[in-house]
Amino acid sequence: MRQILLVANKYRVPVFPRGGGTGLAAACMPTMSGIILSLERMNKISIDKDNLMAEAEAGATLGDLIKAADEAGLFFPLHPGDEGAHIGGLIACNAGGVRAIKTGVMRNYVKGIEVVLPTGEILILGGKLVKNNAGYDLMQLIIGSEGTLGVVTKAWIRLQPRPQASATIIIPFEDRRKALEFVPKIFQIGVFPLAIEYVEKELVDQTAKILGMSWPCKEGKYHLMLILAESSEEALLLECEKLMDLCEKVGVLEPIIAERREEQANILKIRSEIYSALKNELIDILDTTVPPAKMADLIESVNKLAKKYETYIPAFGHAGDGNLHLHLMRKEGWSKDDYDRLRDEIYEKTIQLGGTITGEHGIGYVRRECFKKFVDRKALELMKEIKKAFDPNNILNPDKIFI
Repeated sequence: MRQILLVANKYRVPVFPRGGGTGLAAACMPTMSGIILSLERMNKISIDKDNLMAEAEAGATLGDLIKAADEAGLFFPLHPGDEGAHIGGLIACNAGGVRAIKTGVMRNYVKGIEVVLPTGEILILGGKLVKNNAGYDLMQLIIGSEGTLGVVTKAWIRLQPRPQASATIIIPFEDRRKALEFVPKIFQIGVFPLAIEYVEKELVDQTAKILGMSWPCKEGKYHLMLILAESSEEALLLECEKLMDLCEKVGVLEPIIAERREEQANILKIRSEIYSALKNELIDILDTTVPPAKMADLIESVNKLAKKYETYIPAFGHAGDGNLHLHLMRKEGWSKDDYDRLRDEIYEKTIQLGGTITGEHGIGYVRRECFKKFVDRKALELMKEIKKAFDPNNILNPDKIFI
């Protein structure tokens, strides 16, 4: 690895690090002649039970990490979706996903990395440490840099004790705003689920049909899907009781509670595969993010835009952290400019609500123009200077994030 980057840097040959290829912003896509650097053979994982840490090479998959942690009686809570994603890619893109509410996104788990810089130097930052306050946190700069500052080859990842009890709850609503305004109330009663997902019944029913499965909740047009994970059955029961009391107080439709592991896995599978019901007519997936209490305002604005442009914009997402996935669907007679106009109007409203154009997918190649348009100019200047400091010859993923 080091030798490849030394030679590439000397002769100014572009290098494109590539993991599992599961990202949604084309950050690992080679876009010019150069070297594609696959890390798939670097796939070793070892578990340190005493320190609750995994040492994982960049080519190990999310599925590998989940399995290794489970076999050691531990738990890796994060689940961005595709278990074929590589650890290096999860770090490079600061992956989020369904379970990010209670314990955070990828950067909250990474305690150390081994990284090869574009100039060939090898850095080890952090390690099996809970605290590390020595100077600028270069590791956090590299996490989320989408393969533009260095190639992550190994990581030390914090694990947790395995939950002893879990449940998945579906809460149905007839009114979308009421569903989304219910989310802050969950936190206010002291319940912090592993996940709170907003889905529309029409979409999950379509997805379940494609998968040959059945979505268990038949009532309501709009659903919240909650995943609870606790250290004991007693703690789980207490959380469920608090939620049911809140449901009764607010006046929702009849919730569905799944406790068996298979039932819970089926519900999560359907939620994770909604894309399957949309992909044939899909033009773009946005992952706009606003303060969670502003999600209802954002989705109402999106519905107004859908009516204005006479199009369909399916929506679902991570209601607990304000990350909404909006799908721009194919419309007869539309050009790229038409889709861009609609996307920019959604982004403008997102920014007005105190949000950002991407909560987890990143900028990559496909969001570069939007990033330039919607990010603070000074912030953009500073990011470009950081890129130059790490990669003076601009060989590593050279045309990603910035235009």
